[in-house]
Amino acid sequence: MSTDIAMKVGADHLRRDAFLYVRQSSLRQVFENTESTKRQYALRDRAVALGWPIERVHVIDSDLGLSGAQSQDRDGFQHLVTEVAMGHAGIVLGLEVSRLARNNADWHRLLELAALSRTLIMDEDGVYDPAYFNDRMLLGLKGTMSEAELHILKSRLQGGILNKARRGELEMPLPIGLVYTPDARVVLDPDRQIQDTVRLLFDTFRETGSACAVVRRLRGEKIFFPRRIRRGIGKGDVLWSEIDHSRVLQILHNPRYAGAFAYGRTRTAYNAKLKSVQLRVPRSDWQVLIPEAHEGYISWAEYERNQTALEQNATGFSPGLRGRMPRQGSGLLQGRLLCGRCGARMRVHYEPFERRLRPYYVCNEAVVRHAGKHCQWVRGAPVDEAVSALLLEAVAPAAIDVALAVQQEITQRVEQAAALRGTQLQRARYEAELARRRYLKVDPDNRLVADALEADWNARLRDLDALQREHERQNEADRSLLDEPAQERIRALAADFPRIWNDERTGAVERKRMLGLLIEDVTLLVDEQVNIHIRWRGGRTQSLSVTRPRPMSVIRKTPAQVVALMNELLETANDQQIAARLNELGHRNWRGEPFTLKKVMLVRRTYGLKSRYERLRESGMITGEEVAQQLGVCVSTVHQLGRKGILKRHRYATNHRYLYEPPGNVRLEKGAGSRYGGRPPRLIVAQQLRQGAL
Repeated sequence: MSTDIAMKVGADHLRRDAFLYVRQSSLRQVFENTESTKRQYALRDRAVALGWPIERVHVIDSDLGLSGAQSQDRDGFQHLVTEVAMGHAGIVLGLEVSRLARNNADWHRLLELAALSRTLIMDEDGVYDPAYFNDRMLLGLKGTMSEAELHILKSRLQGGILNKARRGELEMPLPIGLVYTPDARVVLDPDRQIQDTVRLLFDTFRETGSACAVVRRLRGEKIFFPRRIRRGIGKGDVLWSEIDHSRVLQILHNPRYAGAFAYGRTRTAYNAKLKSVQLRVPRSDWQVLIPEAHEGYISWAEYERNQTALEQNATGFSPGLRGRMPRQGSGLLQGRLLCGRCGARMRVHYEPFERRLRPYYVCNEAVVRHAGKHCQWVRGAPVDEAVSALLLEAVAPAAIDVALAVQQEITQRVEQAAALRGTQLQRARYEAELARRRYLKVDPDNRLVADALEADWNARLRDLDALQREHERQNEADRSLLDEPAQERIRALAADFPRIWNDERTGAVERKRMLGLLIEDVTLLVDEQVNIHIRWRGGRTQSLSVTRPRPMSVIRKTPAQVVALMNELLETANDQQIAARLNELGHRNWRGEPFTLKKVMLVRRTYGLKSRYERLRESGMITGEEVAQQLGVCVSTVHQLGRKGILKRHRYATNHRYLYEPPGNVRLEKGAGSRYGGRPPRLIVAQQLRQGAL
């Protein structure tokens, strides 16, 4: 490589501008490593010495405080690359290659553009022309060494951090409720209000097992949760505000509250837009986990139980995992059923029936995963009834004890919430008093400051007044929970637990929540009978069997004895008479409804029974029209003779539908009928038998 600088700087280079790129990796270096910044700015004199006027030496220092590991978000470097590509730059100056880029991809792209536009590169060691192979190879080596240097620096830093983390001595930002002492020990926050609020969160989750329930309680009781400002103005200050669901999950998942030191819970990755994002790492991949490293709010065993509960509460669709939190729907065992054949969780399927949704428990894991068939399914009502009866039998002896425990729990919760609201009120009074003292200490003539302090004092007083009114209202509501009528209602509920369980006003969600307190899961195996295996909380198991629900086709089927009775009654009675006789004997259809004419007709046609009409016809009975033809009279005359008993008739349907016995030797004679006013002559009937005349 030629070292003669004058031979590399030509007239063409001097006609273009010179660009000086200045960069420091962090804002701390900008403020503390000032000598490096001064050395970079001093390169302007080198450019002037090479022949560039000072007004044509452009300084690009907009990337101060940014890392050179990548070109993204470095507007100054992007501007420099643009000027080189457009041929506006005659020379690019940098203190060293690492100032321009610590990424070989960015560095070689700049070298390629500089070679095409005949732009020189200058550092503290000399001037290089990327168009020459030797200079370009040397610049490439410097870029590789710069990138390797960054890797070595990171490795040293990460090695020291990891080594300190393995001993549990690495100082990391602590969540709210934990602080460092001067000797770097982790202790509970000395602020009693912060401690009590954090403990209330864990106590509530221990009672309810739901993060949403924690949010509802804290918001319902107007209890604010603290958070600490991590950076910027007011760093270290504590702010109080309403808590949300994501904040509760963040606290419940944090092992520091269990007194454990953890390192490597997240890792940095880049998304499609090359933006750095934080990804959660499974616990098995954490680099360091030291249980009981310091004081905590809960034990490590309770932390493990909380993680299990949160995982069970998840509603994601994954093999063997379904949401177990009580939800709407009449299926009592929702989320707690296991298939006795494949071991997967059974799901609830609802179908409309009589304007209601009837639950079915279905194992469709093979259908969803492998496009197979249902493993097993069963109607949910009989299973729910059997489990409910067993639950009532188990709970009834301890109902009074449960009621007293509930009453005591309500008392403790009310007292705990009142104490926390009292601390909030005490803090508000302190802040109002502090604002008052600040206002009194200010010079009255300094109106700019006095007005601001007076406004702050008034705002604190308004906050105190609003908090005082809310505190009184909440205390009044809490007292209604602890009065004697409320206690009597609790005792009455416990004494009549079966009635409450079966009451229609008790929702399905409440029943599922009560069941979940006692039953861990239920395994179903559907064979000739439905075998139910229950695992109670604590490990005790119990098994029972219920009759398998019959198919609807069998349920709707009329009993054989009823069909036989109908067939027998059809010999002497019609459908309407049969319906009345069946109801007298206490027979009902599958819905428990009495028999009617239409129901009897439906059963008769379904089972192919001959009707009363058909049986009479087969025995020789004839219709009224046929009798009229044989006797030579009209049909109405035949009906009149039947009503008078002259002709024998048999009813086969309603009161106006009859079949007649053949008239045989019935003879009709005409008689005088002048007394009927010219109407047709009256018929005189004489029946003559073979044995003699009547």
